[in-house]
Amino acid sequence: MTNKHRCGWCAGDKLYETYHDLEWGVPVYDDATIFEFLILETFQAGLSWITILRKRENFRAAFDAFDYQKIARYNQDKIDGLLQNTGIVRNKLKIHATITNAQNFIKIQEEFGSFSKYIWAFVDGKPIKNNVKNYKEAPPTTAISDTISKDLKKRGFKFVGSTVMYAHMQATGMVNDHEINCFRYEEV
Repeated sequence: MTNKHRCGWCAGDKLYETYHDLEWGVPVYDDATIFEFLILETFQAGLSWITILRKRENFRAAFDAFDYQKIARYNQDKIDGLLQNTGIVRNKLKIHATITNAQNFIKIQEEFGSFSKYIWAFVDGKPIKNNVKNYKEAPPTTAISDTISKDLKKRGFKFVGSTVMYAHMQATGMVNDHEINCFRYEEV
């Protein structure tokens, strides 16, 4: 795949390139994977994505393989352990937000049958295909990410601003922001 053109944001970093080639922008309908990206995007707020990507396996181990049922029941001992874990981003507010978000994630599943049904309804169940020539032209937010953010906040979610939600939409394939000359643009 080294001879293929990739989006400019991932060029030159093997971890970034692998993530780009295999995951970024691929439509995700599985609640467990959607929740994983929600956690990772939450922790990414204010940081670079590569920082989170490099710590992804540490997050997976620390947060019980992103099991939202377990995370929703975390107690103070677990929180204290997370705050001591040097392998993750040790932000007290984000750790508490992850627990709150897991609890609210389950509530949405109960209301809609799955979180996937809820979130994908904002784009009528199918990815939005943009025509980005250079990744720097992709918007940081859209009217849809604004709407999702507002609705999630109304439901008690934390660290789900419009920019975080647009990044989540990109990561989970709700929007295809691959550059039009990227080999993944047509594939996803």
